[in-house]
Amino acid sequence: MSLFRWLAAPLSPFYGGVVRLRNGAFDAHPERTSHVGVPVLSIGNLSTGGTGKTPLSLYLAESLQAAGWANAVISRGYGGKRPFAVMDVNPESKASEVGDEPLLMARRLGRGRVVVARSRAAGAARAVVTKPSTKILLLDDGFQHRALHRDLDLLVLDGVRRWGNGKMLPMGDLREPQDSAKRAHALVVTRGGLAPKDEIEAWWKEYGSGGPIFYVDFAIGALRAFKANGEPEILNLPAKNLGQLFAFCGLGHPEAFFADLLVAGLSWSGTKTFRDHHAISPRELWLVQAAAAKEGSSGLVCTEKDAVKLGGEHQALLQMPLWIAEQKVIGAEALLIWILERLKTLTI
Repeated sequence: MSLFRWLAAPLSPFYGGVVRLRNGAFDAHPERTSHVGVPVLSIGNLSTGGTGKTPLSLYLAESLQAAGWANAVISRGYGGKRPFAVMDVNPESKASEVGDEPLLMARRLGRGRVVVARSRAAGAARAVVTKPSTKILLLDDGFQHRALHRDLDLLVLDGVRRWGNGKMLPMGDLREPQDSAKRAHALVVTRGGLAPKDEIEAWWKEYGSGGPIFYVDFAIGALRAFKANGEPEILNLPAKNLGQLFAFCGLGHPEAFFADLLVAGLSWSGTKTFRDHHAISPRELWLVQAAAAKEGSSGLVCTEKDAVKLGGEHQALLQMPLWIAEQKVIGAEALLIWILERLKTLTI
């Protein structure tokens, strides 16, 4: 536990009380939630830090679109300092304005598919008005944002970290009490291949809604050469004669990224971590490159989330290859089928 958390630990009961009062108010007055005329699928979690919501949101957005459910993603745009309360996110947007994860999603999904707004209800209204063909909205990191009505609530749980010490902020990592899990229609366990299923199923039986549990995994399927402009080289995995890379990232739980590299057959000679959502400066990248050279690395590797914050100034400093690890979701077909079946039963 950090010094700040240790000092603030006595505030945990107060924080928990405020959260329970807020949830109680929404439970007692469901009419306070906004409806936007199309189904809303929320993807969120109980804890702070990364559980894999962004790759899961991307997978669902792409898969639902392919199944005929035209959609848009609504995000708060954490870390972005935007000039407008509600903004469309396009591939050429700036991460400093819209946030790194929304920009990552926009570059994968294309124009008109991602909206950022502090008020998710306002963002949802904009998405529906500006693109009337939208059939469903995906609410990214939306479990706690109860002002917008949702028709399906997916609770995402990291199968390795799970619920941590079971305590709420700042003593633990939970944003809400564990029994808030009963609001979720289904539990999605990421890194499911490493998850203790008996323990998770017992937890879900005690705290959850009784809905289904889905286990999914992530894998790095390819490396993309970093290029500020132009068409990048794509290197499918497994790759030969790549040498040892030096890995860096700004994630909530960087250890998962480093482990995924090893599973993909990408050994690393060293690592460097930054705080979650950190925008790596050209000087910091130069220092990472210097550390990599000292370790005898053949190149650098980072996540897609880190790469969206790099530009021409960074590329000008590179004297070795920088590869971007492209992550994919594995084993989520059953989840998708369940969502499509549930959507057929909804009356909006």
